Amino acid sequence: MDTFIRFLYEFMSVFFNGLFTIGRGIVLGFAQMFNFSEYLYIIQFYKNDFQMAEWVLVVIAIIVLLVMLTLIVLLGWLLIRKYIRFRKTLVEQESMLTEIGELNNKVASLVKEKEEILAMKVSQLGLKPGEAEILSEEETKKEDAKENPALEEDDSKYRFSKLHAIDLQYRDYKVQNYNNTFTLEELVEEFRNFAASKLRLYYTTKMIRLFISALSATKLVILQGISGTGKTSLAYAWGKFIKRDAIIASVQPSWRDRTELFGYFNEFTKKFNETDVLKGMYIAGYTDDVYVTVLDEMNIARVEYYFAEMLSILEMPSREEWIIELVPSSWDTDPKKLKNGKLQIPGNMWYIGTINNDDSTFAVTDKVYDRAMPIDINDKGQPFTPVDTEAMNINSSYLEGLFAEAKQKHPLSEEMEQKISEMDDYVIKHFRIAFGNRIVKQMRDFVATYVECGGTEVDGVDYYIARKILRKFEQLNLAYIRDEIDGFVDYLNKAFGKENFNECKEYLLRLKKLV
Repeated sequence: MDTFIRFLYEFMSVFFNGLFTIGRGIVLGFAQMFNFSEYLYIIQFYKNDFQMAEWVLVVIAIIVLLVMLTLIVLLGWLLIRKYIRFRKTLVEQESMLTEIGELNNKVASLVKEKEEILAMKVSQLGLKPGEAEILSEEETKKEDAKENPALEEDDSKYRFSKLHAIDLQYRDYKVQNYNNTFTLEELVEEFRNFAASKLRLYYTTKMIRLFISALSATKLVILQGISGTGKTSLAYAWGKFIKRDAIIASVQPSWRDRTELFGYFNEFTKKFNETDVLKGMYIAGYTDDVYVTVLDEMNIARVEYYFAEMLSILEMPSREEWIIELVPSSWDTDPKKLKNGKLQIPGNMWYIGTINNDDSTFAVTDKVYDRAMPIDINDKGQPFTPVDTEAMNINSSYLEGLFAEAKQKHPLSEEMEQKISEMDDYVIKHFRIAFGNRIVKQMRDFVATYVECGGTEVDGVDYYIARKILRKFEQLNLAYIRDEIDGFVDYLNKAFGKENFNECKEYLLRLKKLV
């Protein structure tokens, strides 16, 4: 036995001596690499023989050596950090698995307890356990069906399950007539007092007047200005006032096409992923109420990407042409209002976009601005003592009837038409910018409603031109048109009077300060 022990010792010592030699070699190797005294001794030995050019090479050699040593230290540090992180991850995973195991044990315990309680109930009722489970499921389904008729049918065969549920919910719905009697001027005050008394949101009469007038001119209203002035709050308050909460669509930077707004058909599940905006539009098609969709921070992505199709559709003169294709084909189980995969865009829905102009957003293009009505909100409203006012249901047909009546009662005066035409010629000559037919038509609608809401024609024209036409000056070389701005201000004073067109004058002066 002693002989075998000596053999085993000598036999294994060969392996361990080799292993020790490797470790010792690595340690000695690193010690040799970082033996700065040896480097210094060699430099001292040769320093008297170096010429000037050789000293330069010596310095370069020292720098190269220091860089190599630094890289070796960094590499070692990174390897150590990577190992520590890997080890930490393993520990966390083990801890998580342990916690999951404990939770599974608790769930099993609860399930066992539930089964024991169910067995006690079964014994009291004189039923078999299987019969009790079936009875419980049937009673639950009956109760749910009473609360929501959409659950009476299996929706697995419907690719538009949410829209199908709306069909069931509104199958017996009759359009309500709220017998509205208010005027537009009264609507302005009612809404302003409601926002202040119920929501503690304070807006000037002029701001509400501009907002209502914008709704009459276009289906897309843009609220823009600095953050925190109540842009989203104004749209939210309008939804509360008309008893139809605004549908908030928070725009994301990743929005690239219309599917973000309406949803898309999933080829794998054979289901259409319906968005809240699509559901709101579908419900609006059943009613005569006023609806609003808020595109919050709409320019955090490019508006013309995800809203381009809607911009074109809403420009069509006949609402019968307001149709969007959701799917290329039709199914027998499709919703009632979906004809051949196409949906009628409801005329009783408005779209309100909020915009923050900063470095994190995209510039809104002319294509969008020309079709929308921008309203600047740069000042916080001052608190006032409001009349306590309740929300009201509003028929969209009645509201649009008031808009149409206002357009007939307050067309632009011939004198104002003439002045606008002359100003158009002036702007073309001096700034190479022209009004479009769309802008002129929209201005007539906006100004007519603004007057009916209690404003004046000249103030309505002033605000519209400042926000829709002078805004285009920002695209020009401001340094080049600086002198022309002073001349344009003089022209406005002569044409409209020094006391009028203050919005345009203030806007032009702000542009001049930017130069």
